[in-house]
Amino acid sequence: MFTQLNPPIPLTVTDRGDGFAIGVIDYGQEHNLIWVTVITATGEIWCAPNPSVRGVMNWTMGRPRPATDSAH
Repeated sequence: MFTQLNPPIPLTVTDRGDGFAIGVIDYGQEHNLIWVTVITATGEIWCAPNPSVRGVMNWTMGRPRPATDSAH
C-alpha cells in the first residue's frame, strides 16, 4: 500500500541527510515501512527502509538531533 503524506514529514535518512518524506510504502507485516524521501541537499529521491529513518530535531517536543550513525 502507498500512502501519500500531506504535509510531507521532515526526516533524516542515514548516509543521505535531511529531507522530507512524501510517501510511505507498506508491504505488510513481514517488511519494514519504506519512506519515500526527497533529500534537501541534492533533490534526490530515496526509498529508505524504516531502520534508516529518524525524526528530525524538534525543540518544542524536546527531541535532540538524531544520531544517524547508529541506525542501520
